[in-house]
Amino acid sequence: MKLSLGGDSSPLLTAIGVTVALVALVGTQVLGWEWGSDQLLPTVIGAVAGVIAVYVFVTRRGRR
Repeated sequence: MKLSLGGDSSPLLTAIGVTVALVALVGTQVLGWEWGSDQLLPTVIGAVAGVIAVYVFVTRRGRR
């Protein structure tokens, strides 16, 4: 079974995206995390996800 949400997205990137979304959902709904609050962990997770997204965008754009 191929796990992919887009025509040119790899299954690994799709799995990472789904995992980050689940962490964000559980963090906000169960753990009370808020973006931009004094809590460090949600900010670090968001920043890492943003860096990965920019890296993937730049490397994929360079291949075209």
